[in-house]
Formats: sequence, structure tokens, C-alpha cells
Amino acid sequence: VLQKGLKENFADAQVSVVDCPDLTKEPFNFPAKGICGKPRIADVGGVPYLIPIAKKEKIYDLNTVAKDIELPGAFILGAGAASSKAVGKNAEFIPIVQTKSEKKPAVNGSYIAQINPADKGCLLEKYSSKYTDCEFGLLANLYASEGQPGKVIEVKANGRTGELNFVSCLRQTLEKHYGEKPVGMGGTFIIQKGKAKIHIMPPEFSACPLNTDEDVNNWLKFFEMKAPLICQPVIVSRDPGFDLRVEHTHCFSHHGEGGHYHQDTSPDSVQYLGYFQPAELLFRIDRPPETHLIGRD
Repeated sequence: VLQKGLKENFADAQVSVVDCPDLTKEPFNFPAKGICGKPRIADVGGVPYLIPIAKKEKIYDLNTVAKDIELPGAFILGAGAASSKAVGKNAEFIPIVQTKSEKKPAVNGSYIAQINPADKGCLLEKYSSKYTDCEFGLLANLYASEGQPGKVIEVKANGRTGELNFVSCLRQTLEKHYGEKPVGMGGTFIIQKGKAKIHIMPPEFSACPLNTDEDVNNWLKFFEMKAPLICQPVIVSRDPGFDLRVEHTHCFSHHGEGGHYHQDTSPDSVQYLGYFQPAELLFRIDRPPETHLIGRD
């Protein structure tokens, strides 16, 4: 199913079932070996807590989320916003956390991407280099598992011929095939070659309400970042009425770049390599009581 959909958007695409590579090794350096074992997705908070005006009091903890999704000690990957309480400003959060269990403390391998006050470029930092908590703020889309090795779906795609980005192509392919039935996936992929359009939220929340997508895009800071970029996607083929963000992907690198993935900007040369696992369960946590569809891209 995925291969057919990818071939409509990429010059070359291969999908196969493989053993998950050891994710504690380069280039991932994750705190867990794999993405298998009781896979589940959590959508926490939401864009309405950021837009039109940020609700800064919305602070969450990944260790608590792991308990809420009935998997204490879960290995969590995904995309969210940093805790402005912990960090002191607004920033992109790239969660990579082995949450705490009864036997072991949490291992926080997360990154944050923020606007560098010195040169207005990207400042990517390992979260644990400055902070000891496992907090995030406002919103996050999370893929959680036991972090075990096992069989995963390997996806390779090179040379983008269509308009869709890699994640949208996967999601829309699933939606076309499964229709009303929501199918969720998470994992990690690498943009091995090429460049990508990435945004980072500014350090100050907007004082004026962000009422349109245009307002949001004018507020965000956009960059072109170079491969290799290691990305954490969370995908749900269709929202079954839970006010989900159906796709959300953040990325980091070992050369100081990272943020929210939009699209590759080098379609001819781009190479994607990903490892995915379908989720068994979906959890909706602290759903915003009032919602809208602005700023969901």
C-alpha cells in the first residue's frame, strides 16, 4: 500500500519489513534500541493552546503522559513545544525520552530548537545540557513504545516528483486505502541527502492574536536546513473526531540545525530513509475545549 502511494510522489520508493536498526547507535543516539512493544500514539493539548493567544500555563510532563497512556517507562518520540516555564521562552521541542519506571530514572535525549538571540539563526541544544525535567508545553504529538527491538516497516524514497512531503504522502496513502478507519504510525526517518524547509517558533509568544494561517506564517521563522536531518514523525491517517493533528514532524541534526519539518527543498536529490511502526492505541489528552483549524500545517 505505502510503496504504491510513494511511487506516485517519488521517482523511487521501496517499502519492506526489516529488523529495527539499533537506535542507540549513530546517527540516532536514542536512549532505547527500538520502536517496538505496545506501540501507541498520544495527542496532548493542541494548537488552540498556542493560537490565537498562547496559554502559557499549559505545562505537561512526559513521565506523567507515559502513565496516562498506560505505559510507564515508555520510550517516547515526537514533536511538540518546549515548556516555557522550564526554558524561559518559546521553542520547538524534539522529544526523545525513555520515561522513568519503578526501576530506572528517566533518560532525556530530547533537543530544543530556538532562535539564536545573537544571529537570529537556529540554536539547537540537547535538552539535558541545561534542564533536568521532562516537561513540554501547549501541545505535542507523541509516539510511544517499550523501546524494544523488533520488526519495523522500512521506507526508502528518493527523488520527489510530486507536491507532497514525505510524511503527507505516507498519511494520505493510508487515508486513501483505509478510508474511515484511522491508522496511526510513528517512528523515525532520516533526510539523508538534500535540504529541507524547517520552521522555529520565535522566543516570544505573539502579543497580537494570530487569527489566520498568514498571521502564523509571518510569526514563525523559516529556514532551509541541510541533510542529514533525523526526524520524528507522528501520523494518523484520519481524525476520527478527536480534534487531532494528523501529522506533525520535528527533526534534529548533529550539525546544529533542527525544528519543525515542512518539506524538502531539493526534490531532485532528496533521499529519505525511515523506520515506522503502526500504533495499536490512540490517546487524546487535555483536548482543547474550543478549537479551530489555523496553524495545523
